[in-house]
Amino acid sequence: MTDKKKTHVIILARGGSKGIPKKNIIDFCGKPLVAWSIIQAKKIKEISKVWVSSDNNDILKVARKYGAETIKRPKYLATSKTKPIFAWLHAIEKIKKMGNTIDVIIALQSTSPVRESKDIKNGIRKFLKNNYDSLFSASYIGDFYIWRKKGNSYSSINYDYKNRPRRQDFEKQYVENGSFYIFKPTTLKKYQNHLGGRIGTSLMEFWKSFEIDERDDVKFLEIIMKNYLLKDTKRR
Repeated sequence: MTDKKKTHVIILARGGSKGIPKKNIIDFCGKPLVAWSIIQAKKIKEISKVWVSSDNNDILKVARKYGAETIKRPKYLATSKTKPIFAWLHAIEKIKKMGNTIDVIIALQSTSPVRESKDIKNGIRKFLKNNYDSLFSASYIGDFYIWRKKGNSYSSINYDYKNRPRRQDFEKQYVENGSFYIFKPTTLKKYQNHLGGRIGTSLMEFWKSFEIDERDDVKFLEIIMKNYLLKDTKRR
């Protein structure tokens, strides 16, 4: 079933970043950050091609080095205010113009390197088996008691603090962790959103939910990567 579908990975990796300059190609555990997503995707036989869309030539050069196809994105589609949907639509158009058929798109977030190929593969299989129109990676977050601040006052959102539930009675909660999304090109165009139609989820461990936004995140995620993923790889 899976090999009949033309599944393409699209990694959006713009050059600008306020928190960390050239974030997508900073060194992370010995490789450029964007390289980890490419490597993880290239290991999956169900994936036809891996594409990196960027406005930055240095990022595109790194992408090609690690085996990805590249798409040069115009600057107006690579600002901090640009919604990802427009970059994805641009990439889809370019990919089709090159003679490729696209049935399924996997959008990998390059700033979420703490994942495994099996996480993406599990998402693909679940997406196809259930005939979803879109799917997002998620993690179980347990009994988080969430509050909202408005002005100088606070209010509980997902529970009543006056009638605080026991942990075992707390309703299960899941966070959309942003590691990857899977969707059909038709879904993106129809809903003008990467989530629409029949929406599914693919669960990952909670510690895989963290991403790199600021410099402190790099050190933290390197600890996770080295002690949970790279350590296991060396053992195998």
